[in-house]
This record gives sequence, C-alpha cells and structure tokens, in this order.
Amino acid sequence: MSVRRLEPELPDPQRAIRPRSPAEMLEPSRAPARPKGRRKRRETGSFSRWVRFFSSVLTSMVLVFLAFGMAFFLLQHHYTTAGPLTEDRTIVIPRGEGRLEIAKRLESEGIISNRWSFIVNHLIHSYLLGDRLDMKAGEFKLAAQSSMEEVLDTLVNGKSVQYKVTVPEGLTSQQVVARLQADENLVGEISAIPIEGSLLPDTYPYERGTQRQAVLDRMSQAQQNFIEGLWEKRQEGLPIQSMDEAIILASIVEKETAVAEERAMTAAVFMNRLRKGMRLQSDPTIIYGIVGGKGSLGRSITKTDIQTKTIYNTYTIKGLPPTPICNPGREAILAVLNPAATDAIYFVADGTGGHKFSTTLAEHNQAVADWRRIERERNKQAKTKRSPVATVPTPSSNEETPVVTEAADAAEATAQDQDPAAADQNPIATAATHQPRVSPGDMPLPARKPQ
Repeated sequence: MSVRRLEPELPDPQRAIRPRSPAEMLEPSRAPARPKGRRKRRETGSFSRWVRFFSSVLTSMVLVFLAFGMAFFLLQHHYTTAGPLTEDRTIVIPRGEGRLEIAKRLESEGIISNRWSFIVNHLIHSYLLGDRLDMKAGEFKLAAQSSMEEVLDTLVNGKSVQYKVTVPEGLTSQQVVARLQADENLVGEISAIPIEGSLLPDTYPYERGTQRQAVLDRMSQAQQNFIEGLWEKRQEGLPIQSMDEAIILASIVEKETAVAEERAMTAAVFMNRLRKGMRLQSDPTIIYGIVGGKGSLGRSITKTDIQTKTIYNTYTIKGLPPTPICNPGREAILAVLNPAATDAIYFVADGTGGHKFSTTLAEHNQAVADWRRIERERNKQAKTKRSPVATVPTPSSNEETPVVTEAADAAEATAQDQDPAAADQNPIATAATHQPRVSPGDMPLPARKPQ
C-alpha cells in the first residue's frame, strides 16, 4: 500500500512552488506582485469639474476674509490702544499739511507709535466706514496716553487752543496795530493802519497762526455791526447827522472820562454846546492834534498848546474835528446816541476822580476854584510828608488856565466862545470819579461778544 504525501493547496500560479522545509511551509503566503503598467483613470464629467472650481474659489475667499478680518482686528486694536504720551502735550498743526505730513509729525513728536497704522485707520474710517474725518490746522491739547482714535478725534472735532488779544477802549488805531504786531502768536503783516475810530475795543479770541490782518478785519466788522444796530434807535433831535459824526463825538467822550456813570452826562454837555454853537473845548483833541495816533503827549498841556490851532483842537475850531481821536467803546457810543437829559454845558474835575457838571458860568467858576483849592492842599500835604503823592499836576505859570471872575450868562459864554483867546476861560478838565449814576436812557446795551 502506497503512502500518499499531503501537500498544501496552493493557487494555480504557485502550484509549482514547493516549500523547501516544514518551517517555510508554515509561513504565510506572499501577496501577488502589483501588475505592471499605468492604470487608466476613469473619465469624469464636466459637472464635477465646475464643482471643484467653485469649491476652490470659495475656499480662497474664506481665507482672504479671514486674513482681512484678522488684519482689521489688529489695526483696530492698535487704533484704540493707549498711546506713548507720558504727559499732556500741545501740538501745532500748520495750515496746508496733508495726511502724510500730519502722521509723520505725530510720530516724530512721540504722540503715536506708528504713522502707517494711523494713516490706514484714517482711510478706513474716512472712506470705508463713511465717516468724514478732515483734520484741521491749529494748536491742540492732547492728554497723556491718548490713543490714535482720541488723537484723530481731537484733530477732527476738537477745539484748538484759544488765545486772546484785548483792545482797551480809547486806544488809537496806531496803538492797536502795535499791540497786534507785538503778539507772537499772530502771523502776517498788516497792510495799512485802519481809519481812526473804525475798530471796536473788545477781547478777541483767536488760534495760533491767525493772520493779524484777519483780527483787524474782525474788529472793523464788529464796530460796523454795532453802530448800525444802534443808529436807528438813537435819541431824536441830536445835533449829529451821521454815524461817522457819532463815532467822532464818542471818541471825545471816551477820552474825557473813564467813569462809565459819567459818559451820558459828558455826551450831553457836548451835545448842548453843539446846539448853542459853542466850541467843545476838549483837552484830548489838543493832544491828538499834536501827536496824532501816538496817543500820549508825555507832558502836561500848556497854554501855548491850547492856543495853537490844529484841525483837531476844539478850542480853536467850531464843531467836531474831522476824524475820531481814538477807537471808542460800546458805552461811549451808546452815551452819544442816547445822552442824559441835562442843561449842563460845563464840567471840570471835582477832586475825587470825577467831574462837576455846571449849567451856568458862575457855577462852573466856583467848581474850578474848588478844584484849584484841592490841588493846593494836595501839593502842600505832599511837601509836608516829603513823599510822592499821586495827584493831578498843578499847572505852572505857563500851563495855568485863568479862572473867569466876572459873572456871565450863557449868552456871554457863547460870545466869548467865538474868540480863541477866550477859550481858556471855560476849562474842561479830564479826570475820573464816581458820580451818581445817570441813566443814558432805555436803549439796551448789546452783550460784549466778539464778532
């Protein structure tokens, strides 16, 4: 009986392969080799190609939006983060500088950390977000650690640092121009000295770098608006025919007294003298006729000055001088347009800083005598104490105006007034005092607001 050897069943291709040992027979069979040659991909349809195209486009857009959103977030974070300023600072933005120049200035002065971030944020908010952010020129105050957002808001919406120039009542136009030229925060030249009396004294705010001529133009416009607003409301029957004449007389009133309560009475005295054909006999007109726009004579008025004829000397000319002698303030103009109700035609210093108003020449002579007595007493006290005393200088023999001793009525005073030699018989001294307030009328005084 023959013995049959058992052999493992193998796939047909490997039937000829016989294991060489029992150990090899126990090993697992090897995988068949990969067939040679390229396997052809099955052709896809056109629909699948479009799907893949749109998928790639959408993926790219998502990535772009994510990148843009991240960049915007970083820019916004940088835009709102506290800046490098360690203390409050003022910065001057000159006129004519553009976005790039302003950003460079801010970075160089340590106000922002990066100019390009500032510019990009300005463009985004101006054009993409619809905000109209136009940066202004001027001087601006920035707080410590101001963010780019706060800096930009200050340059766009903030008020620049305000300076002020004050023009007191009674200055001449030449003196006003000199004051503006001495102000270092103003720039530019003044083309010409304005006409006397054309500027309204007041306090005018302005920004650093403002043109001097622009400030002068504001003063002139303010004066024009003020007089035009009151001219139609003036008192009836005044012996002045135009707004120019009102300014001329107001300038004389302004220089005659600095006491607000006396302006209406002083204006009334001059109005009464104009009605009677008497000369105004105002000392400030003598000074202006000598020095003009310089304003100050630098010495006392002499008898020669009183008798010297100039086109402004109201001791030698009748009526009003040709132009104002200074720039009068609101109260002086108002007093001229609505003077007090009085028959007084004289006034002189009363020794207390104000004036004594008189209706007759006899009353006036007594007031002059009282004033001379006060002067003598003050000079005597000054010599006794041997210390300077602030008094009105006593006229010397060349300066003294003789006191009228003979009695005369208003008609005689008018007759004497026609003779220049008699001008010094009706002295009208200038001083300041507190007299009982005389209401200039019911005309309201507009508020002091710069135009």
